[in-house]
Order: sequence, then C-alpha cells, then structure tokens
Amino acid sequence: MSAVNVTDTREEEAVVTSATDAAVNTISNAVSNSVSNTAQSYHHGDLRTALLNAAAKRLSEHGVDSLSLRKLAEDAGVSRTAPYHHFKDKSALLSAIAAKGFSDWHSTAKRIFEQEDKTPSARFREFVCEYVGYAAANPEMYELMFGRTIWQNNAATGDLKDVAFPCFQFQVTMTKFWQHKGLLPDNQDALRLAQVTWGTLHGIARLLIDGIYADSSHIQEMCDCAADLFMQASNKA
Repeated sequence: MSAVNVTDTREEEAVVTSATDAAVNTISNAVSNSVSNTAQSYHHGDLRTALLNAAAKRLSEHGVDSLSLRKLAEDAGVSRTAPYHHFKDKSALLSAIAAKGFSDWHSTAKRIFEQEDKTPSARFREFVCEYVGYAAANPEMYELMFGRTIWQNNAATGDLKDVAFPCFQFQVTMTKFWQHKGLLPDNQDALRLAQVTWGTLHGIARLLIDGIYADSSHIQEMCDCAADLFMQASNKA
C-alpha cells in the first residue's frame, strides 16, 4: 500500500470520526424514540428499562423459549397487564431485547475503535477478539440478535432495524479506516470486505457457541489466526 502523508491521514480520521458520530447519534435517537413511545409512566420508575433488564436476564439464564410477557411481569414484580403498555406481544419484546444487544455491542466496538493510544493494528486485533468473545459470553443474546427467530420470520420491528443497521454501517466505516491504514486489502470493495470479515467472525462465533470442535479455550488463538490472515492478505494485495 502506498504511503499516506500526515494531512491525508488526519483528513481520513476526521471523516471516520464524523461517520462514527453519525452512527452513534442514529442509534441513540432510535433508542430514545423507542423509550419516548411509552404510553404510560409508572410510579416505580422506568418500567420499560426494568422489563428489558429482567428479560435479558431470563434470556441469558433460561433461553428464548422461557420468555413470555406473563413471566416477565412476574420477574419485574408488576401486574400481568403492565408489560403490554410497552410491548404489544412477545415478538415485539424479542425485537426490543435484540435492539438492546446491538446497542450494547455498538458501544463496545466504538470504545475499541476510538482508543487513540493504541495502534490501528492493536485495535483491529482487539475488535476481532471482542466480537467473538461477546458472542461466546452471551450465546442466547447473540442468537437472538443474528438468528432466525427474528430475521427469518420477518419479525424485526422498525426500532430494531434502526439500531441494527447502523451497527453494520459502523463495521463498514471501520473497514474503510483499516484499509486506509494498510491493515486490510485496499483493492477490495469496503462493503464486500466488511461482509467477509464479519462473516468470518460470525462463523467462528457459531463454532464456539455450538461447540463444534471449538471451545472458549480456543478463542484467543482463533482470533489471532483470523486477524493474521486478513492482515497478511493486505500485504499481498
């Protein structure tokens, strides 16, 4: 890859920062709009947040099949009708939980990407490991975020799409930055390269979650291998 002067680098980083801020604002607005759509306020605080936290806990401990608005009301200590003021049915609840997962993951990715005290290479490696590690540590949430329960059944709400799509846009933004820094092949379309890198990490995550000849003790080595392969491809581009 040809050398880039300081001015070009600063301009590129400014563009990336602007795109990052735009993605963050989109997600923040989507989450805020979702909360502002609440039809009723409750005396014990933000019931919607309490319900989502309880739902995420139940999902993690007992799986998606254990979720229902009735059980959620019991977990949160509210009336059986209270959750319906925030989620019209179980499908809407699942979309809201998945949206929370995407928002949490985006915050993690943004934190990694903006570590200016680390080299782009170190940030890329950390991103790879954090993605796979997040999936392995939160298998039920990850499955809900990317599995067939929502997407193949066309059950995603508008609020979920408003949070999930900017997450992928941010992946493309990071890919362009790493291409510019010489870490990823710059002779490839950024969108397609983002899809391939994401697909690779998703595949590793699925192997770990499903326990197919891989377990948590292999995460670091598998992630290092994936990062090396992509960066090696850049050197040969």
